[in-house]
Amino acid sequence: MKKLKVGVLVSGRGTNLQSIIDNIEKGELPAEIAIVISNVHGAYALTRAENHNIKTAVIDHKGYKSREEFEKVLIDVLKKEEVELVCLAGFMRLFSPFFLNTFKHRVMNIHPALLPSFPGVHAQKQAIDYGVKVSGCTVHFVDEGTDTGPIILQEAVKVLDDDTE
Repeated sequence: MKKLKVGVLVSGRGTNLQSIIDNIEKGELPAEIAIVISNVHGAYALTRAENHNIKTAVIDHKGYKSREEFEKVLIDVLKKEEVELVCLAGFMRLFSPFFLNTFKHRVMNIHPALLPSFPGVHAQKQAIDYGVKVSGCTVHFVDEGTDTGPIILQEAVKVLDDDTE
């Protein structure tokens, strides 16, 4: 079976990335990670990727005059690696229609709440502050809104009294 070439975009610790890596290594996910790209120098997610001999790159958005300029560089790298699916795994940037149209229906996001509840940043804190008894995770396709794209998968978990963000 042909494996899907995935580009994973990260900004932080890489716990979602690690889960993807683990599931690929167990044979549960028919994919290969072509590249892991971070917009943050020193993001621990890059170390996680390097520990599994996965190619990495840092493309810091702060080094570009515009979002479009940053996205053009990102697109060039993803195309060079022949990426078929872009996975946002804790990537803390929003994309313009320009980027999303380049990878139309091929950008997925992992969001730490049950959408449509608690979109945007700090979703776990929002859920705890609201007092929900059940929260979870949503995987969805990315559209031009914030966490509004079509839902692919959701998994619910109980919120415990001592849970924190």
